[in-house]
Amino acid sequence: MTARLTARDITLRYGDRVVSTRLNLDVPDGAFTAVVGPNACGKSTLLRALVRLLRPEAGHVELDGREVGAYAPKTLARQLGFLPQDPLAPDDIKVWQLVSRGRFPHQSLLALWSPDDEEAVTEAMAAAGVEDLADRPVQELSGGQRQRVWIAMVLAQRTSYLLLDEPTSFLDITHQYQLLGLLARLRDEGRTVIAVLHDINQACRFADHLVAMRDGSVIAEGVPGDIVDAALMKDVFDLPSVIVPDPVTGTPMVVPTLQGE
Repeated sequence: MTARLTARDITLRYGDRVVSTRLNLDVPDGAFTAVVGPNACGKSTLLRALVRLLRPEAGHVELDGREVGAYAPKTLARQLGFLPQDPLAPDDIKVWQLVSRGRFPHQSLLALWSPDDEEAVTEAMAAAGVEDLADRPVQELSGGQRQRVWIAMVLAQRTSYLLLDEPTSFLDITHQYQLLGLLARLRDEGRTVIAVLHDINQACRFADHLVAMRDGSVIAEGVPGDIVDAALMKDVFDLPSVIVPDPVTGTPMVVPTLQGE
């Protein structure tokens, strides 16, 4: 697979704490990449670096052979759509207003709103299942409803890349699978998706490229069926397990053997 979005020998840190050293990653074009690993292993930090929210101390992130830091903010935002882990909405903003903010990268002083903007917002709200919430204040919604509104905002950007940090957080199991199915369909339509996921079985079922991280390093990456085995689960999660075929998709399904205390 070709890769337009790449990280080369990047070192990432927050203050005195080094998160990753000389990390390399190619994000396959037109693929659904799932990033998995234990808490605090650097998954979210990696996504922040890919979208220029965190500048590498060393190395560089490139899009189409050009460092992401060299792009104008609106130009980059027309390519990379990003949903962080804990987004905050302004007080009293309504759902349709928040989703409409996803169109900001496509607007200018001479053209603040267009039929394309209207269409993008309408389609995004329908895809995320929040059309019936359009006039509700975001702060009145449940956690799961708010998460779907934020997803709609990112979809409204109509970017080539969707980078999502734990997008299934706060969603019930039905909405989790609906969202992951939507991301897989967007992949099939030509988008590139990279998402941090906590559920390894969901990652194996929906993603065609898996990146397993631990302690700021990529331990393994590739097609889930090629890399997910009991040894990987032990190395990455310190979890004893057996791997069986998912009865629905045939993809790897992790069954923990740890009995607890």
